[in-house]
Amino acid sequence: MPSPVMPTSRRADGHTSPAAVSAAGLRKSYGDKTVLDGIDLHIPAGSVFALLGPNGAGKTTTVQILSTLITADGGQAQVAGHDLAADPQAVRAAIGVTGQFSAVDGLITGEENMLLMADLHHLTRAEGRRITTELLARFDLLDAAQKPASTYSGGMKRRLDIAMTLVGHPRIIFLDEPTTGLDPRSRHNMWQIIRELVTGGTTVFLTTQYLEEADQLADRIGVLNNGRIAAEGTAEELKRLIPGGHIRLRFTDPAAYRSAASALRETTRDDEALALHIPSDGSQRELRSLLDWLDAAGIEADELTVHTPDLDDVFFALTGPGNVPNQPKESAR
Repeated sequence: MPSPVMPTSRRADGHTSPAAVSAAGLRKSYGDKTVLDGIDLHIPAGSVFALLGPNGAGKTTTVQILSTLITADGGQAQVAGHDLAADPQAVRAAIGVTGQFSAVDGLITGEENMLLMADLHHLTRAEGRRITTELLARFDLLDAAQKPASTYSGGMKRRLDIAMTLVGHPRIIFLDEPTTGLDPRSRHNMWQIIRELVTGGTTVFLTTQYLEEADQLADRIGVLNNGRIAAEGTAEELKRLIPGGHIRLRFTDPAAYRSAASALRETTRDDEALALHIPSDGSQRELRSLLDWLDAAGIEADELTVHTPDLDDVFFALTGPGNVPNQPKESAR
């Protein structure tokens, strides 16, 4: 059988790269409730795509459709170059799935869980043991390999869950909220595992409730709301969609403050703090222009900080009315 033709996506440099996942007009309803209302996706191979959205937005449904666990009511999709509807078995052979709830069997040991997955993938006994040992070592689980999985911590169970997913050497991994319930240290450890997978060429489709997680890991982010993709782009592109960015200049010299306030337009004054807020998208060009102006005018600010919207602001702005964005984060420059 000839190898499947992978769809391609055009990068910013004009070159094309193979798409690991592509979808057009995916729809899914349960009774009168429309969960997905015609979403489009295009995810390059070897990248991390994060799908954000409030509870009930359709994130898990999207993963279930793309991983062949359920069928879509409409639309088309290809995963690893295979059509979901025409060749679901080939899709299953190319992917791994780690759901919200651990698939680990707590009644058997970590090693036995791994060997069971090897049997399900029809590996020989020798190959199954070799891969089991390699993955247990990779995920720092060798010392606990002979212990019942029920004795593992939450972080250890999630590591074992992903290790089990990797037994079949999947090219694409779907991680549905993989760090839910983990403590901060375990979450950061999981982030490192995901980065290593992508470095090795694996494509990761990630759903998460943690906006920092998407900001840290994802090459591109989609925000799902009311069954539709409300926005998609890099983290920085999404942040620029939301107004509220500004540059804050603070002075200790009242004369310098008054000079800057009278000369700069569209500023918000804080006379008590001797501070000016200047609307800005936080770009390097705008920052350089302001610094050049201050130098030319002979005005020296004692503190300059850039305030930019974060993914919290993006999330609240895009996922429904009545939500108030968090205060913008600031970073001293």
